[in-house]
Amino acid sequence: MTPQEVMEAIVRALDSKKARDITVLKTDQVSVLADYFVLCTAGSTTQIKTLSDETGKALSELGEAPLRSEGYRSGGWVLLDFGCVVVHLFLQETRQFYDLERLWSDAPRVDIAHLLTE
Repeated sequence: MTPQEVMEAIVRALDSKKARDITVLKTDQVSVLADYFVLCTAGSTTQIKTLSDETGKALSELGEAPLRSEGYRSGGWVLLDFGCVVVHLFLQETRQFYDLERLWSDAPRVDIAHLLTE
């Protein structure tokens, strides 16, 4: 799968479980870490775990299992690393505190409206 296809599958998986404020940053020109960062907000630690599990399941079915994950037990911020795409699942207050969109403001936002159900 291409990095864009991986990103799109992740966005669809997150949207299917009602992730809020899904944002995609195209980071390939500003970082060697990944081609895309996908950020979203969850309403609870339980939803973060659901989003993490659903994303891992959906991508594993496509042959793209996460290389590693961090924060699953703590729950306020979970990171899933798929190599070409890094997913950040946040509680609202944690997302506001770390403000990754500001930190990575040199990375252009990707229009994902066509991937979302609402």
